Amino acid sequence: MSYLYFDTNMEAAGIHSVEFIFLLLLLFVAGLAALAKRFDTPYPIILVIGGLILSFFPRIPHVALNPDIVFLVILPPLLFSSAFVTSWREFRYNLISITMLALGLVLFTVRGVAYFSHWILPGFDFRLGLVLGAVVCTTDAIAATSIAQRIGLPKRITAVIEGESLVNDASGLLALEFAVAFVLSGHIPGIAVRSERLAFIILSSIAIGLVVGKVINYFESKIEDASIEITISLIAPYIAYLSGESAHSSGVLSTVVCGLYLGHKSSLYLSIGARLRGSAVWETLTFILNGFVFILLGLQLPYVLEGIHEYTIGRLLILGAEFSGFVIFLRLVWVYPGAWFSNLIRRRLLHQPERLADPGSIFIIGWTGMRGVVALAAAISLPEFLNDGSPFPQRNLIIFLTFSVIFVTLVLQGLTLPPLIRWLGLADADGENKEETQARRAMVQAALAYLESARESEGPEIEPVYDELIRLQRQRLSLLDAKASGDPGRDPEHYDRYLAISQHLRSLQRATILNLRNHNRINDETLRKLEYELDLLDTRYART
Repeated sequence: MSYLYFDTNMEAAGIHSVEFIFLLLLLFVAGLAALAKRFDTPYPIILVIGGLILSFFPRIPHVALNPDIVFLVILPPLLFSSAFVTSWREFRYNLISITMLALGLVLFTVRGVAYFSHWILPGFDFRLGLVLGAVVCTTDAIAATSIAQRIGLPKRITAVIEGESLVNDASGLLALEFAVAFVLSGHIPGIAVRSERLAFIILSSIAIGLVVGKVINYFESKIEDASIEITISLIAPYIAYLSGESAHSSGVLSTVVCGLYLGHKSSLYLSIGARLRGSAVWETLTFILNGFVFILLGLQLPYVLEGIHEYTIGRLLILGAEFSGFVIFLRLVWVYPGAWFSNLIRRRLLHQPERLADPGSIFIIGWTGMRGVVALAAAISLPEFLNDGSPFPQRNLIIFLTFSVIFVTLVLQGLTLPPLIRWLGLADADGENKEETQARRAMVQAALAYLESARESEGPEIEPVYDELIRLQRQRLSLLDAKASGDPGRDPEHYDRYLAISQHLRSLQRATILNLRNHNRINDETLRKLEYELDLLDTRYART
């Protein structure tokens, strides 16, 4: 199976050519991501723009995206890592709102594009409109959530956006399956068949994801070696995805369910070393995969254009802009009644004390419908020929329109999202994480209760040990109280000063051990061990 198609004039051939291209792509990813950091812009946007610009350079190797590499290699770990860090409590609490977007909006987008495509797109009928709608209905929340986390978008909104992006890949790909079958066979399955297929996919995918998750949970709990645990976690998304696909279910949904389950149970089966080291491994892996994905998106334009000959570049740009605007419009039309209906169900049937989101928050949810590599891979995966051997109608134009939607939504919506959030007054709406402060206080209070109770059962010679531990815990409690505003008896500036002095002390200690190493008084292994302890403290008390 070929995962990447290469079109290059380089003298190198074979594996050396492939190695050079991968190294070059990694270099571009690192450089463009650093540029995005410099301009305080989400890196997916810069990578897509950078890839698009690079695609016009004559000496840049052309790398055409193969859908297999997306669905079989890249997508499973990205879905798994996103699901793993998703809060199950928030996902479950917002499930109705997520479902309204991941299922309701997907169906609305597919139908909307199908009904209106023949008015805005030449040569399209209802069948091709269904295919195009199914291709562009799935969202990619990487850019949206990276912006939201940086400027403090309320967690209520980010939870819905992330949950939607986890689930709608499965519903969108199912819609594409039916749409392509309609074009190939000339008839669409009845509502009973579609409902049966949807129910089978949902139930079987959930079952497969849970079974795979429970098996991995069992084996991980028997292992105490962090390297082996991390290796198993890297294999887990592929096991879940391939199991789902082998059962003719949804590998996407199986992977999401497996990730949600293992993430929720991770505190029980992962060792301390696996938790500390595994997060760094996964963060690096997801960054590299996302980097490849977005820069490859930008590099695809020459391949998208080379199969279209009946339209001028100007006409294509107009069609792409019009269709992208229409897709954005469909989402904005849906989110307001969808939010109202979701809130009605949550209050009346689930008895959740949830008020209807304000219009600004609903608009931001509508404006974060960014498309990504799954949409383009779905478009490229369309069959080239029909059952009678004739070419698949408008296939090249569908791919171009999909690319246009991805580019417009990522760049236009991604760049305008921060000022919109600030203009609507949603930035930093949640302020301090009150749950975290409450949890820290509960931890200290539990420790104090134990120490004070245990001290009474020990002899007087051990009391100084307990007194010192109690003093340290009370100091931590005092610092937590000092951080909280509204207590006139404490000065919050003391806490900030404490953090600053502590950070300076760790910098001094880091310089001390580095000097010892440089004078050959300690070896590099000792240096790295002590540095690791200082780094953990720096991370623990990092200012957000």
